[in-house]
Amino acid sequence: MTHPVFRFAPSPNGQLHLGHAYSALLNRQLAREAEGRFLLRMEDIDVTRCTRELERGVLYDLTWLGLDWEEPVRRQSDHFDDYRAALERLIDADLVYPGFMSRGEVRARIADHESGGEFWPRDPDGAPVYPGDDRYLSATERETRMAEGAPFAWRLDMSAAVAHVGRALSWDETGQGPEGGTGPVAAEPERWGDVVIARREIPASYHLSVVVDDALQSVTHVVRGRDLFHATAVHRLLQELLGLPVPYYHHHDLVLDDDGRKLSKSRGDTSLAALRNSGATPGDIARMIGLSSSGA
Repeated sequence: MTHPVFRFAPSPNGQLHLGHAYSALLNRQLAREAEGRFLLRMEDIDVTRCTRELERGVLYDLTWLGLDWEEPVRRQSDHFDDYRAALERLIDADLVYPGFMSRGEVRARIADHESGGEFWPRDPDGAPVYPGDDRYLSATERETRMAEGAPFAWRLDMSAAVAHVGRALSWDETGQGPEGGTGPVAAEPERWGDVVIARREIPASYHLSVVVDDALQSVTHVVRGRDLFHATAVHRLLQELLGLPVPYYHHHDLVLDDDGRKLSKSRGDTSLAALRNSGATPGDIARMIGLSSSGA
């Protein structure tokens, strides 16, 4: 009998907050209800912002909440070869290209376009879609610029990737995305344009590393915040391109602040450590987010 596999995958680039507690406890609760396995993964491909000191804080917070998980913990920074192998497959299939345009060049390109009154497309997160001008560079020019050390990021040639798959994609949603409801959801990766798949110095972006990790860890149920609902379309496309298994997806509500905004490390929202230092208990945290700390 194959047991369901759930995972909680924080990035150790800051302190955990109530939103992380909700996602971690929900994953563990659903794993217990399904008599499944619960894994912990450190998504630390950003080796400049993610540190072992911050990781220790994450582990302490999760242990304090009453969570336990299977060992060993997978650290993305230990598995760059896995992502590099997946990237090489996409390169060999001519489905990615080096994008050399800087943020300033992209802004100028879009401003020039919109100065004529035309709207530049935005991705589901509201960011302008990458222009993709360098998609049409010759192989010689690409190789020359890369050899000269020009900064670049590997970008998925979205049109080529979608054509390569050749059929409509979907995923099974057991939570509630922005549109509400459960069941099959049509994936629309085209809305993202030519997304970053890897950096020059790091052989993966979030999109590539997460699908590779989920496959290698045999994850069957991806339970995460609804802010990642639309990104699932890109993940489904990559799974098809790389021949990876497709988990069930469950996108849960976010824990919001008093102004209705998503909690964020970057804004310094109240951390679990600060709540603990002010006298909060794991039971208090569970009540604040509406879940049982025991996972019962």
